[in-house]
Amino acid sequence: MKRFAALLCSLLPLVLPSVALCAQGMSAPSVKQSPVDTPRRVLFIGNSLVYYNGALQTHTHRIAAAATPPLIVRDGYKSVHITSAYLHHYPIDFLVKPENVGFKEPFDIVVLAGSIQEAMTEADRARYRQTALRFDAAIKKAGAHTALLWLPAVVKPNPLADSDMYKLSEQMMLSVGNEIGALIIPVAMAYQEAYRQRPGIKLQMGYDGSHPTLAGQYLAAAVVYGSFYGKSAIGNPYDYFGALDRDTKEFVQKVADETVRKFFGR
Repeated sequence: MKRFAALLCSLLPLVLPSVALCAQGMSAPSVKQSPVDTPRRVLFIGNSLVYYNGALQTHTHRIAAAATPPLIVRDGYKSVHITSAYLHHYPIDFLVKPENVGFKEPFDIVVLAGSIQEAMTEADRARYRQTALRFDAAIKKAGAHTALLWLPAVVKPNPLADSDMYKLSEQMMLSVGNEIGALIIPVAMAYQEAYRQRPGIKLQMGYDGSHPTLAGQYLAAAVVYGSFYGKSAIGNPYDYFGALDRDTKEFVQKVADETVRKFFGR
């Protein structure tokens, strides 16, 4: 019944004026934990929001390595990026073959980020859904699992800051993620909570209100870490070699933990 509801809801944006009609039925993720207990081979696919300020995959594997006990996954993390790309721009059939990116074994998880702007129009949402369905099939065929990275909405001075980007992306992520049975990584939700608790924090660059600052990318990595490994980053000593001040680090670690617990009901 849940899969039927997810399918029905995901189809509504194609035929009705607004995706908002699905909102009430898509309030929680169907996948509550990582499909792999301890993922060691992970491919991240996304544009500059993923590789900016030290890169999401880099901060995530460094948080893991600094944990107690340490988890060394650096050699198993790969990241592929195309500037300003939407999800459909990536050659997924090529990328999921481990030999094409220097691996011998299949990936455990492939993280699909796409672009935050894909939530903004009905046509883009429909294309994102179709792409995610096709990519998920290719990922599963390659022996891996799909995760969807829920990217944060933009803030001022970005011209889309006053739009419904957060709500539209939430609906799209939950609808598509639940339809394909993917792990949804709630980075956007963590940003919203951090801004609520500390309105003056700088998580996105002042020149465009979109690309993550170091604090923003660290927050995203702490959410990925918690989503993947079921562990909190609270107390983790990693601070990008002193680049992130202690107060900010501890705050975003706390927000990441709170977000992961709330989103997955842990």
